[in-house]
Amino acid sequence: MLSLAVAVPALAACFAEPSPHNAVKEFLVGWQTGDYTAAARRTDGDPKQVGQALENVKLQLDAASIRFSLQGVTTEGDNADARFHVEVDLGDNNPLWLYDNDLPLHLVDGEWKVRWSPSVIHPELRAGQRFAVDATSEGRQPILDRNGDPLQEEATLYVAGVVPATLKDRETLCEQLFQLTGFAQDRLLSRIVSAPPQSFVPLVTFGRAKYAQLRDRLDGISGLQIEKKQQPVAPAQPVEIIGKVGAITAETEQQLGGPQRAGDTLGQGGLQKAYQDQLTGSTGTRVITYDLKSGEQVAELARWEGRLNTSVKTTLDKGVQRAADAAAGGSSVPSLLVAVKASTGDILAVGSRQLHQERDALAGRFPPGTAFSLVAADGLLEAGVDPGQKVPCPPDRTVGGARFVQTSAITGTAPTLTTDFAHGCVTALAALARRVDAETLSRSAGRFGIGADWTLPLRSYSGSVPVARTDAAKARVITGQTVRVSPLSMALAAAAVASGTWHPPTLVTSSSATDLTAEVAPVSPPKPITLDSASLEKLRSMMRSGVTTGAATAAATPGPPVYGVVSTVTYTDKKRQRTLSWFVGWQGDTAIAVLTETPTPTVPAQMAGQFFRSLPAAS
Repeated sequence: MLSLAVAVPALAACFAEPSPHNAVKEFLVGWQTGDYTAAARRTDGDPKQVGQALENVKLQLDAASIRFSLQGVTTEGDNADARFHVEVDLGDNNPLWLYDNDLPLHLVDGEWKVRWSPSVIHPELRAGQRFAVDATSEGRQPILDRNGDPLQEEATLYVAGVVPATLKDRETLCEQLFQLTGFAQDRLLSRIVSAPPQSFVPLVTFGRAKYAQLRDRLDGISGLQIEKKQQPVAPAQPVEIIGKVGAITAETEQQLGGPQRAGDTLGQGGLQKAYQDQLTGSTGTRVITYDLKSGEQVAELARWEGRLNTSVKTTLDKGVQRAADAAAGGSSVPSLLVAVKASTGDILAVGSRQLHQERDALAGRFPPGTAFSLVAADGLLEAGVDPGQKVPCPPDRTVGGARFVQTSAITGTAPTLTTDFAHGCVTALAALARRVDAETLSRSAGRFGIGADWTLPLRSYSGSVPVARTDAAKARVITGQTVRVSPLSMALAAAAVASGTWHPPTLVTSSSATDLTAEVAPVSPPKPITLDSASLEKLRSMMRSGVTTGAATAAATPGPPVYGVVSTVTYTDKKRQRTLSWFVGWQGDTAIAVLTETPTPTVPAQMAGQFFRSLPAAS
């Protein structure tokens, strides 16, 4: 499409009075560039009234720009007609408003003039009418658990706005609101000017605390009204997975641009941030005309439906989450508990105390200690090691020059591999490094999803296992000292033994495109991996021994058998020494990883037992 601004030189060169082309050019160019006086001179109307009417168009539409392109001119005697195309940018990421119109002209004292009437602006605009832009938002949809129950509660937001027809001094109101909130004064004013006069126009939204702080000063602004809106914005547990929601501020409005408007809400973290666009949809917009005397709508000239907002359904289970909260909340030390559905990889719950549910539970990078032996044992079994083989558990052992220390002794007869596994004997497990090669250990880690490129809408970490070519390096891998995992990746490893198949994690089951803000790169999810059936039965037997006769007996509960192992590992994190204790295991179809910051491994085992006892019957 050829814009008028480009076509002007050609038109000027080819045509001159008494042709109507110069009149058409000067009128449209003047209107488009904001030289309303020049445009008005080319009409037969009162110059001041015409200039004001043209200037008002941009204000009434809150338009970023108005552009024209000439489609053709026909002349018949003293009359002419110019066909032109209009392109209005309504801003706020709205689509362009496009329409066609005719410009009637006639000769007045030998000079071509536009025959002025409001229909010159738009074919349906009449005297005594004006434009307005009606913007609507559908609020925010909830995030749901796997059963369709909302994972946040309704909270009250306070929307400060105006009804334009009732205002006596809109400029002063906008100045006062700017001083209180920082919202740009010109943007506040343009929203008021462009809105239907009888409609409530939201300008600024406040949460409960901010509104309480500013309430007296807001009450002092003449013409300002406060509407209360109930929105699903107060997150239930797991709070850091669901994410908090806040009101649009002056800073975030400037960063986001359209289509967010005052009155909307903004996800500040977790799934609320990742699925902001889906949960809020987008603003619907109508261009209308209304009668200046009655204030009633006359016609709808254009409409753009906002993108429908829909809820986000997750794999989380409120009942399982309550059990996780009770277990983690009852601990006296920093703790995490991640629960997954063993048969699917669905994330059921994330409980925490003094640790972050996303940053630590899903994306943390921790050494698992001998809890990693449930993965390493798969490689040892593949290498031909027998679970019944006797492997001493001395308090101290050197493997390939690396020293390993076992702090608690195993009582009774010479222990077998199963016994060492059940008690997390570091020295016995390290001794088996000579029986397995690096490639076998690496394959086992891969079968359990360690290092897999899974995808979640939140940050997460699948783990890493270093290449171990020496006996010392292999021993450190088997005992989980140089391995790094997240509690989520260990829960999935336990789930693989429980179900016989490793599944990638799932957190959201019904969603449209996410707004991942470059924190999470989209990748194709890995496929499930079926474990070797012969090794699987041996692994399950070894895991069961951890609870029946090993160091994880505190996890035992009535009902279906509990399987699991515990471990304790000390490492240096950012120049600070930390000691962690783990429980990794399952009951029925629920697999968990418990991480605690304590040197006492009975603590995570007790948490696991409390969790399993608190599970809903159907879990």
